[in-house]
Amino acid sequence: MNTFEASKVRRAVLIVATLNFAYFFVEFFVALRSGSVSLLADSVDYLEDTSINLLIFIALGWTLAKRAVMGKVMAVVILGPAAIAAWEAIQRFSAPEAPAVLPVILVSLGAIAINGTCAFVIARVRQHSGSLGSAAFLSARNDVLVNVAIIVMALITAVIQSGWPDLILGIFIILLALHAAHEVWEVSEEERLAAKALAGEAID
Repeated sequence: MNTFEASKVRRAVLIVATLNFAYFFVEFFVALRSGSVSLLADSVDYLEDTSINLLIFIALGWTLAKRAVMGKVMAVVILGPAAIAAWEAIQRFSAPEAPAVLPVILVSLGAIAINGTCAFVIARVRQHSGSLGSAAFLSARNDVLVNVAIIVMALITAVIQSGWPDLILGIFIILLALHAAHEVWEVSEEERLAAKALAGEAID
């Protein structure tokens, strides 16, 4: 990758990371106010996408060892909101309450716009950013599908006035977030071992 291409990739992933990080706070606080477990769980995904894009940004300039440390930090960051969402799910499991439908739908529509924009930005530089770039694009595209699922859940909730659709979808999204944190941790561990091998150190 030449300097011009690297500059384009860094600018693109930084834009995407900023959008994801900013919308995390929007979705997180609206989820708390609306009482939606699935929306709360989905907010964690914005930290995951922030992490992926920051890893790409870092990967273009940092050593393997430094990237490994940052990857572990990002995995832990993802686990924070995921733990909050899991606690909310546990608290409501005995008697789930229906969330406020309108805020959930409005924020999910905003999320579709954000994720669609991110997918478009990444698609323009995906061929220059390798496997992480493809991961970032696919993550943004799949997030749109999750947002559509949340809107469908909200519409079902409006009809049946039950908290179960929200809780079930929320648990599924929480499991996806935990899997994402595990994957980020595994990638960082591979980079740590690769850095030790390049330095001629014993692999533990």
